[in-house]
Amino acid sequence: MRHFLCLLTLFAVLLSSCQDTKTLDKDPIKIACVGNSITYGSGMANREMNAYPKQLQHLLGDAYQVENFGVSGNTLLQKGDHPYWESEAYQKALAFTPDIVFIKLGTNDSKQQNRIYLDTDFEKDYAQLIQSFKAQNEHTRVVLLLPVPSFLGDSTSIWNPIIRDKVIPLTQKVAYDTGSEVLDLYQVFAGDESMFPDKVHPSSLGATKIAQLVYEHMVQKTISTHSILENQNVQIESQENFHGFQQTNFKYKDWDCKIVQPKQVAEGKPWVLRARFWGHEPQTDIALLERGFHIAYCDVSNLFGNQEAVSRWNDFYELMTHAGLSEKVVLEGMSRGGLIVYNWAAANPEKVVCVYADAPVLDGTSWPGGKGSGNGSPSDWEQFKQVYRISSETELDKFDGNPIHKTTVLAKAGFPMLHVCGETDKVVPVDENTVIFEREIQAAGGNIKTIYKPDVGHHPHSLENPTPIVDFILRASGRKINFASIPSPGSEYRSAAGWKEDKGWWYQMQDIDSLSRNSGKLDLLLIGNSITQGWGGSRTLTTYKPGLPAAEKHLKNLNWVCAGISGDRTQHTAWRIKNGHYDEGKPKFVTLAIGVNNFPYNSAEEIAQGIILNVELLREKLPNSNILLFGPLPTGLDSDSERRKKYDRVHQLIADLGNREMVHYYNLVDELSDGQGHLKQDCYSDDGIHLKSKGYEVWGAFIAKKIAELKIQNKNSKS
Repeated sequence: MRHFLCLLTLFAVLLSSCQDTKTLDKDPIKIACVGNSITYGSGMANREMNAYPKQLQHLLGDAYQVENFGVSGNTLLQKGDHPYWESEAYQKALAFTPDIVFIKLGTNDSKQQNRIYLDTDFEKDYAQLIQSFKAQNEHTRVVLLLPVPSFLGDSTSIWNPIIRDKVIPLTQKVAYDTGSEVLDLYQVFAGDESMFPDKVHPSSLGATKIAQLVYEHMVQKTISTHSILENQNVQIESQENFHGFQQTNFKYKDWDCKIVQPKQVAEGKPWVLRARFWGHEPQTDIALLERGFHIAYCDVSNLFGNQEAVSRWNDFYELMTHAGLSEKVVLEGMSRGGLIVYNWAAANPEKVVCVYADAPVLDGTSWPGGKGSGNGSPSDWEQFKQVYRISSETELDKFDGNPIHKTTVLAKAGFPMLHVCGETDKVVPVDENTVIFEREIQAAGGNIKTIYKPDVGHHPHSLENPTPIVDFILRASGRKINFASIPSPGSEYRSAAGWKEDKGWWYQMQDIDSLSRNSGKLDLLLIGNSITQGWGGSRTLTTYKPGLPAAEKHLKNLNWVCAGISGDRTQHTAWRIKNGHYDEGKPKFVTLAIGVNNFPYNSAEEIAQGIILNVELLREKLPNSNILLFGPLPTGLDSDSERRKKYDRVHQLIADLGNREMVHYYNLVDELSDGQGHLKQDCYSDDGIHLKSKGYEVWGAFIAKKIAELKIQNKNSKS
């Protein structure tokens, strides 16, 4: 009953997050995915199950009805060579009368024969398309999806410079003019050609990224709000288009200020206070606007973070919070902006969510002073000394107004910090700024992480794909959606996963399901990822079975089925447990070894939540099965590696699951490590993840031993 109530609560949250008037006793919310071949799923393995609308349906569940109205080769332009307007899918989409429309068009408009109409017709045609859906249902939410990048080298075909520099700005202007919502697909794929097997169409894995981004947009909790500057003592000067969002330029106490408002304001009204270089490398700001953050700016240029700058920001902060924005703010500073963000944070630690600093100046003597390896800036240095009232070398030696001098205070504040730096920065040398700062913050117990970009100088700032920065800010503000604990099917398709050609995730899932249903009463079901898949067994569609000899030795007296799928993360095994037919085999014992594939994408806490969900689903679906919980198997070749630290943290968080009924928790780090704690070379591949045959020998013996012990315990308890 308790589980049913939890599901019912989640169901209600999903519905209310869309701000729709529909209730549980009415029809599902209808979502139309309009677009071209990328929406349709052309060139994708198992398009019917893997196209992004289908994956979105699986994520959202039965409270929604998601339909795919994509047509290959179609253009937004009515004068294009294959206009979407003339398609049967368009008429069906209109007849569907959707509550929400996601439109992803523009890719084919970049072709040579179509791009000639972009300047004259694109905005007009897009506005007309939006209005055609509004005419069917005036309350329809319209969300424009910016095109993904193209990696083709043919300038007459789908050409990335046209997509990036023409189609995307035009689409953003349409979003601004029509008030439509907008999501940036371009940046989440920027520079990642691996997701595009034919250089144009995302693979099924790419479709997963699209589906997840759309899902995030759908379920975020938002509130209705007016402009926060209403009834505030400010002088509005102008409004303009900031990548599809409304930017308001205003004066406050004669200071130049700006604020950009999201289309859907997130609950709690989170915001970012950005220092210097407004609009430069805006991809992080755009992504946060999509997620309901306001982006604000108050000019403190040429003050180099001095007390006047801090006081000015104090007043601006009071203005913003009085207007309704959150009491805690995200600080963002590029280059010399590092001076003000950290000096303000040191003076106001209780008001800071987190700090994102990009190639930050942390010591004025490094830049603009040029006292180290960098050239500095003589004119800026003179101004720096003037605003800090430094008139002699003696005063300079005593000066302690740089962030580098405030590491103890900043570390004690406890908020997380992220730096993004080029390793070869000659302007603001990292060895004189972030490296020292990071070391001292860590020594003082602070929370800081740095992304170092190899072979990159001071420019370009940010990351081409801002996801790591955005995720850092979302986690720090408690707004990161944990996909590790949302059951969803996998979308892996590559035969290198140890599968027969063209036998991707869905085929593997169905093969396992069939074996679970048709192999009689099972003694053992082994659930997991590629490591578990390596046991082999009676699987017919796998090609790599390094664990089979160990299985034939240690599991020979058991009726067992291998339910491992290469690439699976906690969300994928959760979906299989929930939707598969593993209960029909009535396994006496189930092993669960999952989580290592989540490491690049999820925090230890998020992974643990995913594992906890798996255990809860197993207990619900297989109440009479003993669960042998291994979590992620030991990973990280060296005992002090970052991977091992994450592994240890995950196991620290899941160990208590062993106290639950029928759940038996095991950590195999001692069995698979040497005396120094390093993973045994004869057990592990060089990646520190996958087992060799000897590793399966150790694991197989352990499983057999524990099953025998549990059988004795069960027998004794009955007697």
